[in-house]
Amino acid sequence: MNTFGIRFRFTTFGESHGKALGCIVDGMPAGIEIDEAFIQSELDRRKPGKSKFETARKEADKVEILSGVFEGKSTGTPIAMVIYNTNQKSKDYSNIKDIFRPGHADFTYFHKYGIRDYRGGGRSSARETAARVAAGALAKMLLRELGIEVQSGISEIDGIKSRSFDYEYARESIIFSLDKEAEEAQKEAVLRAKNEHDSVGGVARIVVKNAPVGLGEPIYYKLDAVLADAMMGINAVKAVEIGDGCLSVRTKGSQNNDQIRHEGFESNHAGGILGGISNGEDIVLNVFFKPTPSIFQKQHTVTTMGEEVDFELKGRHDPCVAIRGSIVAESMAALVIADMLLLNMGRTVEGVKRYYEK
Repeated sequence: MNTFGIRFRFTTFGESHGKALGCIVDGMPAGIEIDEAFIQSELDRRKPGKSKFETARKEADKVEILSGVFEGKSTGTPIAMVIYNTNQKSKDYSNIKDIFRPGHADFTYFHKYGIRDYRGGGRSSARETAARVAAGALAKMLLRELGIEVQSGISEIDGIKSRSFDYEYARESIIFSLDKEAEEAQKEAVLRAKNEHDSVGGVARIVVKNAPVGLGEPIYYKLDAVLADAMMGINAVKAVEIGDGCLSVRTKGSQNNDQIRHEGFESNHAGGILGGISNGEDIVLNVFFKPTPSIFQKQHTVTTMGEEVDFELKGRHDPCVAIRGSIVAESMAALVIADMLLLNMGRTVEGVKRYYEK
């Protein structure tokens, strides 16, 4: 499936080494001012080749809007956007034409479809996530109308954890680190792995601020379930926590419950979600990325014919995919919240009356 969402939905297309990739966003309400510079700035945060902590592949990731916008505003019709690939080096992958790279989707794509685009993984490449960021920028414009903000940053790299979470600092950090005190050690871990022709994993922390009470559609479209679905659909993500997540299993109910007073909740162990519905507190997620599977060391694998071989990978790859992946996770969170906002509007007769009564 290449489409995500119900009311605010998007479909992406394109491959890593194809001519272009892009998305079609359906459900954007009419009349929202479309800030093309903002969309581009979001793509610039995710785009490759900005520093030594990322892949050397340099892409402008220049976005072009093809439809759904007139005189600077959304028309209520599908918004199509395209991003052209300009810096492919497909020859770097010629040595793996008939080889399955360990840790990649090569093996499963080939056995499912009987064919695979070996040039950087084709559709399974994280290159596709540029389209998700473009769609997410549109979602953020809708959220902005309601004062809702989505922020992200890196809270852990190679086991080096942040002790504080400064989202404003993360926007300025070259690795999007949330903790100025941990940043240098995290940088060193990335470069050390890179110099050893290896890679490291990391954790992105996402927070949604000012979300209203009531977002989420129990039982089978709960807010936390859909957020987890969105995050697990991102390349290299292996786990997602909502609120305290795994820590909650090591506490007692008396410690984990968020007690309530007239002015609100006394804590936020639940991460802003109860019973699959937002409770008005900050919505907090931790998204766990595995080490980038593209490493430049000799590895064991098999060919498409089942022959055992040793091989060494070529190409340009991120030593820590979590860094740029955090922007994708932030974008996906925005897309989920936008979808939930539109779904929630008609859940009570009062909501319907407010729209139709003059």
